[in-house]
Amino acid sequence: MSQPSLSMVHVNGPLTNISIAYVQDQNAFIADKVFPAVPVSKQSDLYFIFDKEDFLRDEVGKKAPGAAPDVGGYDIDNSSPYYAHVYAYGHKIPDQVRSNADSPLSLDTAAANLVSQKGLIKRESTFMTKYMTTSVWANDITGVASSPSGAQVLQWDNAASTPIEDIRAGMTAVQANTGFRPNTLTLTQAVWDILADHPDIVDRVKYSGGVGNGNPARVTKEAVAAILELDRVLVSSAVSNTAEKGATAAIGFIGGKTALLSYSPPTPTLMMPSAGYTFNWSGFLGSNGTGIRVKKYRLPEEFESDQVEIQMAFDQKVVSTDMGYFFTSIVA
Repeated sequence: MSQPSLSMVHVNGPLTNISIAYVQDQNAFIADKVFPAVPVSKQSDLYFIFDKEDFLRDEVGKKAPGAAPDVGGYDIDNSSPYYAHVYAYGHKIPDQVRSNADSPLSLDTAAANLVSQKGLIKRESTFMTKYMTTSVWANDITGVASSPSGAQVLQWDNAASTPIEDIRAGMTAVQANTGFRPNTLTLTQAVWDILADHPDIVDRVKYSGGVGNGNPARVTKEAVAAILELDRVLVSSAVSNTAEKGATAAIGFIGGKTALLSYSPPTPTLMMPSAGYTFNWSGFLGSNGTGIRVKKYRLPEEFESDQVEIQMAFDQKVVSTDMGYFFTSIVA
């Protein structure tokens, strides 16, 4: 059965000309912001990984007059594949429903919003599964309620915790092993809520709110990035309903209680490392490079309906595991 039904779109004497839908702000989603996007012409192919050890080795020697310089090179691993799976979701608009709809209700716009929302939720969920979990990165740090040892730290909602020191220790660990200092901190909403109110953070920014003009100090993502000497702090605040149709709703944040420090260049280049890349199949979806397209088309005549459909084709890949430093259960 198509939704909405005839009764859902025709209202006798509507009290308002505004339609309200649960469409989340695109800023709540960070799956397309953390790592660079690489438009690719083929659905699957191989990409190159340059040998880190060769690039970091000190091999420059003294050169005598007329002598040849020391020479060397680097190894390339070209065995790593990507595969851009195609995802799709459609919404059918029967002619009878369209003919019966009141003018304030734009069925095409509502359909586009619906399928776009579904696509963003899918991509964000995939991001969390691929990147924001344990046993993915070279460094896994676990938050504990007390007495941390080994690869553990106090959870950041503990008054005695030291999130600034924990994050900087992670940045230094990655830099010491790769030569690149992480420039991005990705948080879930539950972690950001704690970090933004942590006394160590608040103490650093409490005098930045414009003393004397009545403006309170605000802990912003930009302020935290500046404190930590990062380019960006990103927060995933998107939610989804994990319940099946007809079951009791189970709505919550897509992300858990995790944080990821990572290095990612502003734009992808052939010899620039990155903790991850997103391969978008532009050869199928067009040259916009986003890995997403929304289209409207007429279904076969017997359906007497239009359909609005979102299509996505992408692969989110971990490229350099040692350029990520992951905190799990970092708040209680």
